[in-house]
Amino acid sequence: MTQDLRKSSTRTARTLRTSGPRTTAAALDDTDRKLLALLAEDATRTYAELGKLLFLSAPAVHERARRLKKEGVIKGTVAALDAAKLDRPLLAFVHVDTTSWAVTRQLLALEELSDVEEIHTVTGESAMLLKVRTRDTQSLEQLLARIHAIEGFTGTRSYIALTTYLERGPSPDL
Repeated sequence: MTQDLRKSSTRTARTLRTSGPRTTAAALDDTDRKLLALLAEDATRTYAELGKLLFLSAPAVHERARRLKKEGVIKGTVAALDAAKLDRPLLAFVHVDTTSWAVTRQLLALEELSDVEEIHTVTGESAMLLKVRTRDTQSLEQLLARIHAIEGFTGTRSYIALTTYLERGPSPDL
């Protein structure tokens, strides 16, 4: 398990800090939305390629992309990785129950584990929802043991995904 412990990336830390209260939606025109859809599909396209697809010049596409980054619509450019090829084929969603908000805040320390992909506070019966990818059920059990060691934790429910048919971020469509 110690090899699973890693220092959190600045991207992850920044995501957790900026995921707070809702901000106003950015003013996007149809071209912005088309650009976002093209980038979400393949972020390696050049501005020249994007310009041809959008009927814009490369500098015009660059300016739009720069503005969308500045406004926080584009939060970053990342590679979509194949979890199975990285020896993390087991995808699970873990609902975590706690006695108080203070305990829930302690669970944010789990961000330092590379197996933890997402941490969400949620409404309903659980306090938090974790999206995790592990090598096998034994690795998942080790992660659950770490959660169980937190004082004030009251229970977990784990759901292992058998097949993922769709996994994507938000759509720029209306």
